[in-house]
Amino acid sequence: MELILVVVGAIVVAAIAKNRGLEPALMIVVVGIAASFLPGFTAPELDSHVLLSVVLPPLLYSAALDFSFPAFMRNIKPILGLGVGLVVVTAFAVAAVSAWLVVVPLTFATALVLGAIVAPPDAVTAVAVGRKLGLPKRVMTILTGESLINDAAALALFSIAVAQVAGTHTFIANPLLLFGYSALLGPVVGVALGYVTLWIRERLNSASLETIQGLVVPFAAYITAERFHASGVLAVVAAGFIVGSGTLSAGYQTRLQERYVWHSVDVLLEAFVFAYIGLHLRFVLEDLRDAHESLAEVGIAALVVLTIVLVIRPLSVFVMFGRGVLSRHVDRRLSVPIPEGGRGALGVRKPGEPKGKWRSMIDHTALTWQENVVVSWTGMRGVVTLAAAAGIPPTVASGEPFPERATIQAIAFAVAVGTLLLQGWTLPPLIRRLHLSSREDDRIYDREETYKTEHTVHMAADEVLAQFEAAPPAGLDPHVLTDIRNWIARHSKDADEMPDPEEHDLRAEVFSTLYRNVLAAQRAALITERDEGRIDDEAVRAMLDRLDLQEASVTARMESRI
Repeated sequence: MELILVVVGAIVVAAIAKNRGLEPALMIVVVGIAASFLPGFTAPELDSHVLLSVVLPPLLYSAALDFSFPAFMRNIKPILGLGVGLVVVTAFAVAAVSAWLVVVPLTFATALVLGAIVAPPDAVTAVAVGRKLGLPKRVMTILTGESLINDAAALALFSIAVAQVAGTHTFIANPLLLFGYSALLGPVVGVALGYVTLWIRERLNSASLETIQGLVVPFAAYITAERFHASGVLAVVAAGFIVGSGTLSAGYQTRLQERYVWHSVDVLLEAFVFAYIGLHLRFVLEDLRDAHESLAEVGIAALVVLTIVLVIRPLSVFVMFGRGVLSRHVDRRLSVPIPEGGRGALGVRKPGEPKGKWRSMIDHTALTWQENVVVSWTGMRGVVTLAAAAGIPPTVASGEPFPERATIQAIAFAVAVGTLLLQGWTLPPLIRRLHLSSREDDRIYDREETYKTEHTVHMAADEVLAQFEAAPPAGLDPHVLTDIRNWIARHSKDADEMPDPEEHDLRAEVFSTLYRNVLAAQRAALITERDEGRIDDEAVRAMLDRLDLQEASVTARMESRI
């Protein structure tokens, strides 16, 4: 009952915040914190495994379904840099500083547990703000891609650190081998389950059943991968990529239904997570008091860790993205004539030298300094930090209490709330101040790709109609051929001119068959152009959405006449 009340309350707060132009996630956290101090209030308790295996998988799966895998690969360098490299750097930086300052009695091992907990940002709020304010497409892609893999790196590091402190045995003793095993097997499990899902869907032929099956996929991928000691996070993401790409050949009902179902699931789970974070503030403080810890010392330690988290990301972003700009500037100043077959200063590739196959797939375009600033300030922590903190075992292998468990949980909670409030409140005005709404280059690119998709679907429709006119059904009036061609060319704008299916005459039968053949040819042409790299995947998805809505509109109007 308490969980239902939390969800209902979070949805109400989110609705009010949205109507007033405020960020729903932040308002939910603030209201949750205030509610936690009400007399007699008891916060709902969930096991950390429930948070990780019930809340996290559908959020990741939904994001992967709508995310373009080619776009992921084009931006793989910054995504890996932020999603893996920055997580490791943050974790060890927090561990080193926390153990060195001795504000609270943390050894390096226990401090590394804390570092792994606070290392992964949750891009939910940042992506939502960026989408509303129109961030450039590449920045949105990098942030979304980072959020899909950083949880895996952080949870793997967390498991290794906890095992070292608790003295428990891991599946593989060597931490590096364990990390590699988890990172490699997780995607394999996800890909296998993704293809199994598509195979089953081909035989269901029911939008409702396919949607229900889709709701099971993220949980199955996560639990199966974790059973084999692999990364459940990467398994969910890989399954989402496979199913998201394969769903393009499914029926339009399934795609439309899944789109709205997963959007609703996202809103529900995100509202619950932020409410859960806010509602536990008072109880974290009570746990500290029960553990006889000094609130002042823990507060200072939390402030230090929060500062590290806020500073380390901008520094890392500059090292990863800013050094390219700097090296190109230095190379221009120090460049020397390039000998035949050689390289320029600092090893820069000669302009005419062809790129390798994999290199040509990756976007090497540098981010602007404004984009770097925004990326460096999108470090809000969320569900993984909360779940990992709750997942610290109460005791070690010897039966003794886990050292400084309450302190680590309190610091992690403070960092999560601090980043959500500080960065969450300041990110929208920062984006506006930098004038980073979608750049003209993005708009031109989108128009070009949209034109390509429109040209592709028109050519596919003309080809089907030409074949039909070359060999029309016997007994069909030539004027009917002209009517059908004109109607299909208008893309169902004039539904009143549709043949009445109730008549069951030749005209209605021919129209229905021909219209579906045109749609099938258009979808096939779009997918072919996308697979051969001639049209951007996101533009193809947008056009497929338009075709789905057209088919749904036509089908609904035809069925309404029966």
